[in-house]
Amino acid sequence: MPAPTEPPSDRVLRRRREIGDNIRDARLQANLTQERLAERAGLSRGSVIRAELGTRAARVDWLIAIADALHVPLSQLVREPHERE
Repeated sequence: MPAPTEPPSDRVLRRRREIGDNIRDARLQANLTQERLAERAGLSRGSVIRAELGTRAARVDWLIAIADALHVPLSQLVREPHERE
């Protein structure tokens, strides 16, 4: 595992973007804006944006709050693309 000061691997960056896509898809399915999702999850809009874009590592606590706010299982947000229905 790389040291915390090393940049994330390409695989990690790709997975962040995939998780962000899952979050955005679930948010749009729920017909919510980023701002409304942030309010429901108790996060800043910037945190939701960063999670959707995958530009920063999302904390597990954030992912749980987002899943709860969207009324979806956490596994739906972190599943691999080939696992999508």
